[in-house]
Amino acid sequence: MEHRIVGPGPYRATRLWNETVELFRAKMPLRKHRCRFKSYEHCFTAAEAVDWLHELLRCSQNFGPEVTRKQTVQLLKKFLKNHVIEDIKGKWGQEDFEDNRHLYRFPPSSPLKPYPKKPPYQKDVIKFPEWNDPPPGTSQENIPVRPVVMNSEMWYKRHSIAIGEVPACRLVHRRQLTEANVEEIWKSMTLSYLQKILGLDSLEEVLDIKLVNSKFIIHNVYSVSKQGVVILDDKSKELPHWVLSAMKCLANWPNCSDLKQPMYLGFEKDVFKTIADYYGHLKEPLLTFHLFDAFVSVLGLLQKEKVAVEAFQICCLLLPPENRRKLQLLMRMMARICLNKEMPPLCDGFGTRTLMVQTFSRCILCSKDEVDLDELLAARLVTFLMDNYQEILKVPLDLQTSIEERVAHLRRVQIKYPGADMDITLSAPSFCRQISPEEFEYQRSYGSQEPLAALLEEVITDAKLSSKEKKKKLKQFQKSYPEVYQERFPTPESEALLFPEKPKPKPQLLMWALKKPFQPFQRTRSFRM
Repeated sequence: MEHRIVGPGPYRATRLWNETVELFRAKMPLRKHRCRFKSYEHCFTAAEAVDWLHELLRCSQNFGPEVTRKQTVQLLKKFLKNHVIEDIKGKWGQEDFEDNRHLYRFPPSSPLKPYPKKPPYQKDVIKFPEWNDPPPGTSQENIPVRPVVMNSEMWYKRHSIAIGEVPACRLVHRRQLTEANVEEIWKSMTLSYLQKILGLDSLEEVLDIKLVNSKFIIHNVYSVSKQGVVILDDKSKELPHWVLSAMKCLANWPNCSDLKQPMYLGFEKDVFKTIADYYGHLKEPLLTFHLFDAFVSVLGLLQKEKVAVEAFQICCLLLPPENRRKLQLLMRMMARICLNKEMPPLCDGFGTRTLMVQTFSRCILCSKDEVDLDELLAARLVTFLMDNYQEILKVPLDLQTSIEERVAHLRRVQIKYPGADMDITLSAPSFCRQISPEEFEYQRSYGSQEPLAALLEEVITDAKLSSKEKKKKLKQFQKSYPEVYQERFPTPESEALLFPEKPKPKPQLLMWALKKPFQPFQRTRSFRM
């Protein structure tokens, strides 16, 4: 019996159903049976079907060894209701399936569940809101678009730093970041992280993005206690005090030597039944009908435990805060009860761990459609939650840090240079074309040669620059773009032609050097007699 692993993706529950049905019809042993003095060919008893299908589900990595015989019977009831099997007289639908010797057979054809038809979706990752996006309700159809002409003057402005000129800049404050902007960023980035982890082209077939509430995500991240449990603003949505007291009683069950031990026998079973009744009568499972497909899709990642934990972390952030709080308190109680060796048996027929999974799996995960594998999938999910609830119900720090950094970036001022704030609207490319490594190297090496060569010629022919300034700019250009400079001046002689050496003037002879050396004044004899 082989049951291939069904990975994450859209309609995972439907794919699991169809594969289980096909495998059951193909592999289930059929033989001759007698009933009331009559022989029937190619049939099987209900007990034989339960035995075979139970072993198949336990050995499957999609469901695991936690599957019980009772859950297998529930699945066969759904098989009978949907005409996957029929009784030996051809009855199905209204009949009830029981674990006994009643005979069943396969109908000539077994209808498989069709996949839901949804409108086509765009295979794009979720777009983050940008400041360049127009406000809601505005149209850009009539806005003129000026074509971009990359002339040498524009290249000169953009590469002015490389040739030594740093233009004057100005600070531009961004527009005010509203609460709605922050909420949209949280929603977009959270769903983008989930889409990336699941490896899907779109989340449209896993959950309805329009129903995702960004306020829930922010509340689940920031409104938490020191223990990491969500704090509710609306106290009317809290657990009833008597349910919370019962959960604390079982989670902190005292030792036998404690004087606070209840006096009558079976008190712990009554307390457990009180909690089970409350959670069993919830109008909607804690993981909500809307997120059923998302959580079932994550179950396909259980072979990669770390990745599955990250995906569950993000999915649990999408829950309403009151659901997340109830789930946190319930999982903490279940884990403590299973680890408490002093806890008396809460059920005679099952172990404590199996009892926890069977009792609370349906109130945690359930689908609206009764024709589904929700019991088996819920048991698989609850088992994984019990083993990793502390990590799963934490806030993913990587996601929180990324979003906070993005919000902080959008709140900072922006530096703009002249020519960088031109009123030009560029259309985004509709697709990307894969190129060869040789073409990439060619574009990288020669894609910007012509504009740079034009920029170099402008520096050379600029008559306003003095020889000293021109030499300085050419030296900086040579340092920044040596290939372009080498192509323009391949030899030192070609560079020397740009600055011809002027003849040096001969040094003039000093006239005073030819005169006699200075002699001091000598007093002469007077001619007067």
